[in-house]
Amino acid sequence: MDLVSESTNAVSNPSSRYKMETPTTNPTTAAVSSPSSGSNNSGSTTTPSRYENQKRRDWNTFCQYLRNHRPPLSLSLCSGAHVLEFLHYLDQFGKTKVHNHPCPFFGLPNPPAPCPCPLRQAWGSLDALIGRLRAAYEENGGRPETNPFGARAVRTYLRDVRDFQAKARGVSYEKKRKRPKPKVTHPTPT
Repeated sequence: MDLVSESTNAVSNPSSRYKMETPTTNPTTAAVSSPSSGSNNSGSTTTPSRYENQKRRDWNTFCQYLRNHRPPLSLSLCSGAHVLEFLHYLDQFGKTKVHNHPCPFFGLPNPPAPCPCPLRQAWGSLDALIGRLRAAYEENGGRPETNPFGARAVRTYLRDVRDFQAKARGVSYEKKRKRPKPKVTHPTPT
């Protein structure tokens, strides 16, 4: 259900808005439950963490994407290819300038002038999103071995995005090697 139909449903049936388990506007009231829900909270309410709220929002967004897909997809039929389509769809909402190869600013971390290169989702945002969706899939009854967010194609895509954005923006994502810990020698007592 999208936000528009939820709000119109709440207006047409005022008692329905109190039966929703998760709020759409105020995350601080998420722990409040209705008396008819059968749960007995005796004074100890906990609000979900920021991570849990973000994971729930991301999961709802992905499920909405599947419902709006033509033809609509069920979660059981979702594959790594559909996850890649979702990531490409999200690129239109990105805020990170990624220079193309013919751009004169390709590889410059601080370009001196504006250019027509597109805005995309940053690699770090995509990586965190996939991590949250992977966890949400399993929390919502999916089996780890069929998790589309852990598919090889998705991992390859994320690695390619990271490498291309690093080259395009002049940022290195080299893995830092851990330095060996210096050995502490204690003087022997004499």
